[in-house]
Amino acid sequence: MDGLQEAGALLHIGHSVENMRRNAASRLPDAIVVSSAIPQHNVEILCAKSAGVPVYKRDRWLGKLTQGYNLIAVSGSHGKSTTASMLAYVLDGMGDNLTAVVGAHVPQFSGGNIIFGDGWNFVLEADEYDGCFLGLSPYIAIVTNLDWEHVDIFQNEEAVKATFRKFLSRIRVGGHLILCGDSEGAYSLLTDGKQPIGSHIWSGLRSRPLEKCSDSYNITSYGTTSFNDWHASSIRPNLKGGCDYTLCHQGCSVVDISLQIPGVHNVLNSLAVIATVVTLFSDQSPINNTINCVSLHLNNFIGIKRRFEMIGTIYGCHIYDDYAHHPTEVSAVIQAARQRFPNKSLLVVFQPHTYSRLAALKDDFANALRDADQVVVTEVYAAREIDEQNVGGRELAATIIGPPSEYIPSLDDVVDKLAFQISEKPHRNFVVLTLGAGNITTVGPKLLYELRRRLQVNS
Repeated sequence: MDGLQEAGALLHIGHSVENMRRNAASRLPDAIVVSSAIPQHNVEILCAKSAGVPVYKRDRWLGKLTQGYNLIAVSGSHGKSTTASMLAYVLDGMGDNLTAVVGAHVPQFSGGNIIFGDGWNFVLEADEYDGCFLGLSPYIAIVTNLDWEHVDIFQNEEAVKATFRKFLSRIRVGGHLILCGDSEGAYSLLTDGKQPIGSHIWSGLRSRPLEKCSDSYNITSYGTTSFNDWHASSIRPNLKGGCDYTLCHQGCSVVDISLQIPGVHNVLNSLAVIATVVTLFSDQSPINNTINCVSLHLNNFIGIKRRFEMIGTIYGCHIYDDYAHHPTEVSAVIQAARQRFPNKSLLVVFQPHTYSRLAALKDDFANALRDADQVVVTEVYAAREIDEQNVGGRELAATIIGPPSEYIPSLDDVVDKLAFQISEKPHRNFVVLTLGAGNITTVGPKLLYELRRRLQVNS
């Protein structure tokens, strides 16, 4: 809010009809834009409708905002923010005067989460929640993966697929779909529900060019297996804490790629970027020149806030924070931590996000957390929900088999517990991961401060 106010926005805490008239005496706003969290009986919405002021949900507003641009919409159950920011960073570095809007803070963007240019290209993180991406008409659509997510909106994975298929139907005629072929859920979108899901689909579809799978747009696949158009081989950790890999196109080695950010999931994100940039500039530059340029900028990308973000290091303890709040994301970040710190004890503090997600995916969360060496589970961050599921952090902690697991509902108590444990053995090699989409992000800085105080180390 401070940033908005500094930028000139007029802010009000709470909802009131009076807020709508404070900007210019009796003049009403030109439009009201509402998020999915705002109910239709909200007093400001009712006032606007009664006065004839247009009320837009996010889908329609984003459609208006991106109208007339060469829209590149980055969608998927996971990895949208990183892929969109990575793509925008690369395009900006290549001199493309683009506009970009990402749903996370990007340290390498001067605008925080935006780039504002006057060119034709617009990179947008396209969210499936409440169908928010269905108002878009992308020239290029990226689908990073597909899982059952947002369980409060989608009854099952088939409901998610149905919404994504509607999104794909929004791709402009002559446009492009960039899709992760490693994701069974994402690739099943191409079968339109007419074939069973499974890797054998590939053998049938690969007998004909992927770009012919749709009558209205071209399709390019990427992944870690050779049946994708673009794929990564020989993935290995590097000295920067990230990943190196060999980029291959249609089975042929092209160039080695080096990333500063860890994890196979970020290798996949970078492949989406490469496939997209080559698609954008295929008619303007030789493909090898384009890829070499992309490779240079990928090497310089440092990631985004709350995605394996380093909070600090003290003695042998490294503290990282990540937004992971779905089992797939939890598994990915634990794998990335293992890659970067193969010989350290991994202590995960997980804050479940929403009761509905925990109730639907509790066993999957338990399986994902089994790969840690120690787990602390906090109480659920309720967000927009009330507890109607009769399941919480205690139940999740009791379900985890393998590593020692403990339920500590209070975040302050978590800090005290970990500070005591780590300061008792300050030279033991710990990696602390705080995971979740709520206020768990406060734990890392507080823990670092408390450890410095206890161990009498200056910051």
